[in-house]
Amino acid sequence: MKKTAFLAAALLAGTAIGASAETLRWARAGDSLTLDPHAQNEGPTHTLSHQMYEPLIIRDMTGAFQAALATDWAPKADNPDVWVFNLRQGVTFHDGADFTAEDVVFSINRAKSENSNMKELLNSIVEVRAVDDHTVEFVTDGPNPILPSNLTNLFMMDKGWAEANDSVDVQQVEAGEKTFASSNTNGTGPYKLVSREPDVKTVLTLNEDYWGNDAFPLDVTEIVYTPIQNAATRVAALLSGEVDFIQDVPVQDLNRVAQTDGLVVKTAPQNRVIFFGMNMGADDIENDNVEGKNPLADARVRRAMSMAINRDAIQQVVMRGQSAPAGMIAPPFVNGWTEEMDSASKTDVDAAKALMEEAGYGDGFSIQLDCPNDRYVNDEAICQAAVGMLAQIGVTVNLDAKPKAQHFPLITNGETDFYMLGWGVPTYDSEYIFNFLVHTRGSDRGSWNGTGYSNPELDEMIVSLSSETDLDKRNATIQAIWDVVQEEQLYIPIHHQVLNWGMAEKVGTEVSPEDDPKFKFFTMN
Repeated sequence: MKKTAFLAAALLAGTAIGASAETLRWARAGDSLTLDPHAQNEGPTHTLSHQMYEPLIIRDMTGAFQAALATDWAPKADNPDVWVFNLRQGVTFHDGADFTAEDVVFSINRAKSENSNMKELLNSIVEVRAVDDHTVEFVTDGPNPILPSNLTNLFMMDKGWAEANDSVDVQQVEAGEKTFASSNTNGTGPYKLVSREPDVKTVLTLNEDYWGNDAFPLDVTEIVYTPIQNAATRVAALLSGEVDFIQDVPVQDLNRVAQTDGLVVKTAPQNRVIFFGMNMGADDIENDNVEGKNPLADARVRRAMSMAINRDAIQQVVMRGQSAPAGMIAPPFVNGWTEEMDSASKTDVDAAKALMEEAGYGDGFSIQLDCPNDRYVNDEAICQAAVGMLAQIGVTVNLDAKPKAQHFPLITNGETDFYMLGWGVPTYDSEYIFNFLVHTRGSDRGSWNGTGYSNPELDEMIVSLSSETDLDKRNATIQAIWDVVQEEQLYIPIHHQVLNWGMAEKVGTEVSPEDDPKFKFFTMN
């Protein structure tokens, strides 16, 4: 057993001693990247934040809207450019400070700032203003019909706490910055931070002054969160009773866990697509053996690489049936998805070879594939399978797999030419995908567009979506954007991920399509 796996197992064994019935011992492959609620737009990071911080609106465990720090919201009848949010009264932060409209104004402006990884969600907001202590108005640059959908992971911070602790500015994660807010919290949520050791253990305890004490089960009174990257160690911890709940049961262990007395596996489709991105925008790229030009700049090469990927084989062999082959980078949950586009990716090695020949790369080329090894289900194994498949058309792939904390900055800093990424869509609308992954990379959009792709005409269409209230016209624009994305083969879709949560029978929950357990909803029997 690796030293890190041994330490994780020993740590878990220690936390099992004296754990009460209300303690939930939770494990997953990777840790949160930061506690700063606006620094990273990443699933596991948001999941931990949701226990301590709250947005104005949340999605419950079915994905439906539910009031959180706002009790109701609507555009003004006489001015659709202004949304009015009425705030919940009597809410306090963990340190006892009152939650008011001033904190909402501060939090939204902070999340709109340059260092924030959440700013793409807030581009249409030109002003946030406090009408009184419990009323906030959002002014948008034209009517925004999906503004509430953009706020479900936008967490509210205490303005006074941030100012007192030099945390007004968002942490720069990619630069390696550490701040008070990156390791400390002061939210309004159901759980308070007790201790945090990144990549080792995080302990939370019930917020006894939580506004929702009478509204939610809150059976879980303590959370012990331990990231365990090694799949075998993670499953062993569940089988032995050292943990009660894991979000990512390895596909090879599903039957073993499900057939173990006292354990349950619950499965559901996830609102997430796994795909490969390619740096097509550079004149030349670093990690290939082609001098003076960029093979990925040719759409025929990109299409050939997609055609070389056998998604059915990945589904059956790597994922043991626990995936759905994808032809587009939107999940079926999302407005703009169509069955026709999602079934468009076909494996055809002979046709792929012909395209490579036509593009002038009949002899192939070599390239590096950057891949995470602790973020998605079987992420490294998928990349390994792709290496063999691409070799069939002469593309020699050197695989470099590393933890997500080192992998993701390669994409956001533009330091990778060929990479794996997974994308969930918490707004359930294609605009979210386009803002982050298709729009030209700039100060307010395109932060995860590692492809170098830039199309000013398409950018204008993407921006127009945030203020188009004619839904038929808006959907036509969405389809027109997808037509370009598909035709240009901006990405190589692999599959839609399937969630497998493993848990002790005493843990009561359903699987969230967002893969974001909110423990205030859990029951403990």
